[in-house]
Amino acid sequence: MARLYAVLAGLYLAQGIPTYLLLVALPPLMREAGASRTAIGLFSLLMLPLVLKFAVAPFVDRHKLLPKLGHRRGWIVPTQALVSLAIAAMALFSPSDALPLFGLGLFITLLSSLQDIATDGYAVRHLKGGARAVGNAVQAGAVALGVIIGGTLVLVLVQQIGWVPTILIVAALSLLPLIATLYMAEDNEGAEIDLTRAKPSLAAFFRRPQAWLILGFALSYRASEGLVRGMEGAYLVDIKVPTAWIGYLSGTAAATAGLAGAVLAAVVIRRLGLSSTLLLLGGLRSLCFLAFSLNAFGLAPGMAVALAASGFQTLIRYMELVAIYSFFMKSASDDQPGTDFTLLACAELVIYIIGTSLAGIIADRVGYAWLFSLATVISIFGIALSLTMLRRLRQPAEPAA
Repeated sequence: MARLYAVLAGLYLAQGIPTYLLLVALPPLMREAGASRTAIGLFSLLMLPLVLKFAVAPFVDRHKLLPKLGHRRGWIVPTQALVSLAIAAMALFSPSDALPLFGLGLFITLLSSLQDIATDGYAVRHLKGGARAVGNAVQAGAVALGVIIGGTLVLVLVQQIGWVPTILIVAALSLLPLIATLYMAEDNEGAEIDLTRAKPSLAAFFRRPQAWLILGFALSYRASEGLVRGMEGAYLVDIKVPTAWIGYLSGTAAATAGLAGAVLAAVVIRRLGLSSTLLLLGGLRSLCFLAFSLNAFGLAPGMAVALAASGFQTLIRYMELVAIYSFFMKSASDDQPGTDFTLLACAELVIYIIGTSLAGIIADRVGYAWLFSLATVISIFGIALSLTMLRRLRQPAEPAA
């Protein structure tokens, strides 16, 4: 199992580096170089391939891109190689050149989405039983490390050695995880799927018993989080927290909390079980949101309260990712692992993005305190609804018609 965990760490790190380069490091570098706020804002559209990748997931599950390398490896190797090449191509432009950087960024996120589907399919096939919690902890930890390399390290290096050398270093670092593909056990995936019997498809997911309950859980459990995360940074600024503190909290400190949370979540899941862990984490998340509410109402004033709530909520968020991804993998079919996992992950992401989009509107209408209070109520309701679904999922399913 140690080899499998090491492979997954490499594969998920390969996704994290370019993602956080584009979404965390690039916007402030572009602004510093003189790019307009309008141009920088458009870079949020780079999230679209990550949201819509479920539409092409069945294609990745059905077809082998480079058959000689194996099914999943045949997708991962060429897409990651092209991602690294595209990152290197960013060095040809200045951080102020928004249009070519956007084009390269879109190319990178499209390729990363394909690689993500293949990686998730490989993980679902190979992580079984108690190994899922550890495997998903490895996944979350690799993502946290991706924040450090693709986000924090890039910002530091650009100040020290400049844009071009930094980008070339990141391009090289993004190639290193390909070493993990040498140890992928593609021959252990089992028999080939009989495509005449059942082709991987989105419709095949919904034909499964209790499919709507599984999707309902993905949509409801963390439905509240976007409302808080969307305005958390703005709120900290408005209560006069120094921006340097906020940068540290959302960068290195967040990544450290991610690594710690991933490990802690695996331990808790093994001790308490998945359902109890989800209940515990949901309750702790709600308490964090309540702390934000009380702070905004002035009932628990002070920067220390807000910073503590923010830091602890980051830890909880990474622990939740381990738990819900364990559930998604458990719920995915071996016939179309990439499709099922991707559909559930995208559903959860869409609800998060909707929340972040509405957060500013709600805050402008009723203020931070009521926004955070609404998030607290939705969080508690979402936990209750999710646990009801989990109880129903444990009951024997009726045969599909």
